[in-house]
Amino acid sequence: MILGQSSPQQTALLAKSGRSTMDDIFRRAALRRPDAIALADPPNRAGVTDGETRRLTYAQADRMISAIAGRLSRLGLQTDQIVGMQMANTVDAVLTLLGIVRAGLIASPLPLLWRQADCTAALERIGASALIVSGRIGSVDHSALAMNVAADVFNIRQVGGFGADLPDGIVTFDDLYTAATIDPPPSVARPVNPAAHVAIITWDVCADGLVPVARSHFEVLAAGAAITLESRLEQNMVILSSLALPSFASLAASVMPWLLVGGTLALHHPFDHVAFAQQCKAEQCQAIVVPGPLALRLAEAGVFSRRDGAKTVIAAWRAPEQLAGSAAWGDPSISLVDIAVFGETALFAARRGGGGRPASLSLGAIMAPRGAAGALHMAEVVRT
Repeated sequence: MILGQSSPQQTALLAKSGRSTMDDIFRRAALRRPDAIALADPPNRAGVTDGETRRLTYAQADRMISAIAGRLSRLGLQTDQIVGMQMANTVDAVLTLLGIVRAGLIASPLPLLWRQADCTAALERIGASALIVSGRIGSVDHSALAMNVAADVFNIRQVGGFGADLPDGIVTFDDLYTAATIDPPPSVARPVNPAAHVAIITWDVCADGLVPVARSHFEVLAAGAAITLESRLEQNMVILSSLALPSFASLAASVMPWLLVGGTLALHHPFDHVAFAQQCKAEQCQAIVVPGPLALRLAEAGVFSRRDGAKTVIAAWRAPEQLAGSAAWGDPSISLVDIAVFGETALFAARRGGGGRPASLSLGAIMAPRGAAGALHMAEVVRT
């Protein structure tokens, strides 16, 4: 399923409704439910990274997104310049992603396991102009890593961060949470179709090394819509995700469904089994997003409970052959939706049927929800 190549049906759908950006979708949710909780940090944040454990309403998140966008503009970043990110799976990361988008810039989230050489090679290749990091992730000082990367990449003129004791030269963003006044976000002019502009760049690996994969707003939202529809997610749902941002599949399976249903996105930095189980229960999460193999193990351990609110588990399989050989899903009271992930190229969402076995992947049109009357044509499978 090549989401980057539109079929005639997709083109017709884009012509009718494909003008909304990620920021447009967030703003609509914020207008509809300003006082509802939008984002929630993992309860064990202090053991992962610096900063307060936060729960923000849509109104509070909207203000912070504007504050980040305004600061990026004041730092001199211009429309469509690229901002790298290497951040823990916390509220800060989602707000930064949306702040970059609101500023008319392009976000490139980097895998958390990458160190200086990987980050330098990637950001140099795409000509990134800035880098924003979590100052500390676990025991690793990412602020020092960011400064070293900036010294090696000629284009990077600004380094920002969240956290305590950031070194000189890094622009702090933590103060924006409590600032009495903020810089207004820039006015971004998109003369044709704003949703057709590149929103994110993620990274794939092939025989020749790292490959940047650019995605427009519409492509990311289309992938998120396919997963949302196939999962039968409802308005205002609470979604718990342990998938970090730096991949197309992670964004499509967690951030995009949250934006589309206008619910609450609870974040879990991978991975603490005890904290995750506590989050599932405390947040009364209705949809849970985890890696595929982990979904089956957590189910066996009794972490998912319909009694606590769980309705759907979304399982991302980065090795589709593992999905094909996976065990049957044994809890008919909770739906399992498998996401077969083909690197950064494609993904395929399919709800498991009554037997609990994975659905087959066939050539042709992908409809969402599969088998439902009035399903939308989302993409095409052109090879398997």
